[in-house]
Amino acid sequence: MAAATNVRQKIHVTDVAKGLIGMAPDLGTLTREGPGLLLRKPTDKMSVGRMFEKTAAKHPDRTFLKGEDHVTFTYDAANKRVNQYAHVLKEDYGVRRGDVVGIMAHSQVEYILMLLAAVKLGAIAGLLNYNQRGDVLAHSLGLLDSKVLLLEDGMQEDLATAGDVGAAQTVLTMPDLAKLAREKGVTNPPDCAATVAKEQAYYIFTSGTTGMPKASVMSHFRWLKSYSGLGALGVRLKSSDTIYCPLPLYHNNAVTVALSSALVNGSAFAVAKKFSASKFWDECIKYDATAFVYIGELCRYLLAQPAKPVDTQHKVRVIVGNGLRPDIWHEFQDRFKIKRIAEFYGASECNIAFINAFNIDQTAGTCPLPFTVVEYDPETGEAKRNDKGRLIKVKHGGTGLLLAKVSSRAPFDGYTDPAATEKKLYRNAFKDGDTWFNSGDLVHKQGHLHVSFVDRLGDTFRWKGENVATTEVEAVLGKAPGIEECTVYGVAVPGTDGKAGMGAIVLQEGADFDGDQVGKALTTGLPAYAVPLFLRVVDSLEHTSTFKSRKVELRDAGYSDMEHEVVFVLTDGKYVPYYPEYTQDVAAAKYPRI
Repeated sequence: MAAATNVRQKIHVTDVAKGLIGMAPDLGTLTREGPGLLLRKPTDKMSVGRMFEKTAAKHPDRTFLKGEDHVTFTYDAANKRVNQYAHVLKEDYGVRRGDVVGIMAHSQVEYILMLLAAVKLGAIAGLLNYNQRGDVLAHSLGLLDSKVLLLEDGMQEDLATAGDVGAAQTVLTMPDLAKLAREKGVTNPPDCAATVAKEQAYYIFTSGTTGMPKASVMSHFRWLKSYSGLGALGVRLKSSDTIYCPLPLYHNNAVTVALSSALVNGSAFAVAKKFSASKFWDECIKYDATAFVYIGELCRYLLAQPAKPVDTQHKVRVIVGNGLRPDIWHEFQDRFKIKRIAEFYGASECNIAFINAFNIDQTAGTCPLPFTVVEYDPETGEAKRNDKGRLIKVKHGGTGLLLAKVSSRAPFDGYTDPAATEKKLYRNAFKDGDTWFNSGDLVHKQGHLHVSFVDRLGDTFRWKGENVATTEVEAVLGKAPGIEECTVYGVAVPGTDGKAGMGAIVLQEGADFDGDQVGKALTTGLPAYAVPLFLRVVDSLEHTSTFKSRKVELRDAGYSDMEHEVVFVLTDGKYVPYYPEYTQDVAAAKYPRI
């Protein structure tokens, strides 16, 4: 697989030196919080909740949360409300340390308060993707096994699609939570001070590499490493800053990256109900935002908007996120007058992260923890081993599979499923007894401990900032009207981030392809980001040991013309015959409209 175009090929020592000079104004934050990245221990009595408590005690009158309809909370008011919620969970619902508190709600300031209430008790906040329905939602609920499910009022029908699993949940709606909280005290629960860093804080759902969604574990320890590494060393917000979050709050970029960045110096955290490309900069101005958190697709949507005066009337000076494509990096920065882009590389389950702390163009940054980049098999996506059974490192300037060393300094928290956890590890990689986490991602080695993201391997592809499991899409596509068999994969679309979904389908005997009905089946059965943009009608799919090579051939062919095969594309919730301008329409965010 070729590396992405326009990737910066090499980092020079002068780039790093300039970056160090640029960090001088933030020396106080760096010296106070930065050492925690290396010195903090998993056995420390420190946690997400405790860090919030400390910040609230230090800056009680500063604004912490900003939301819709002029809803705001100071740090002190937020801490008191969080404590009331925690007392409800503990006293009325029996939530104890290690229990799971599920959260199923759209983005709003109350989401952050509920999450903090759960982790203050030493419980685990299970952050459900509110797009999930039916069997997928039932599967996710089963993984969580929540003591109580905090549910947004109005989402009862969505929960009901999970059938018996949904009906079995102990549900506490947000209005009922607020009502019960009025009678509770505002003191900090003692459970918070007793929570140890190595304990689990969040379950965040990721599609992983195959199968149904998996619940990846975010420990307090790893969150605290993000606090020190991404928040203190990378983003470096000031006390007067507001970081705007247009991403869903079940996303790790929101509850780990943005939240930790805000807490470093007591900054404000502004929550968007949903992302709107046309209103984005108006929202930044409304919330007085000086920073925002992104995924690469968001940046492309903003560039696709017509130029307006608000493009430069905002106060945003720094942005943090991942997936900003090298080919639009300069265009984005110049058009919107962004002084610093703190691009990073990480994943919900990854035990390390890279951060562009030195303000260098077109890089995912650097990581002080041990990692390596190795040769891989493009057919299987697995790392290659030499004749001695050891993995093979690539040289500087090369592209390969990113691995992170698993150690006491960088433990792998894994998933709720031990078998899934083990599948992500390479043991005895370079010497007997060592263990390395397989990121599943290709990166380019740029030198001076810097990398740039290239592509994602395996059956999962990334689209609109979400990992999409092909097996999940195949399960819905295979039941669509007139379809006998199918296989799904990701294909590149010029001018977009990640890979768009494409399916190869075999029609039932005598059936014709019905673009309206197939579109309806997929748009109602899948989250919008998982619906394939392309469908290719083929005569047959192989089921031999060479099937994977056939899938590779389909992926390589993409949506190009092939004899006797027809490609359909998703427009307004239905599939129509492919037309040459379609990819331009996708890049311009004209289609699909679901």
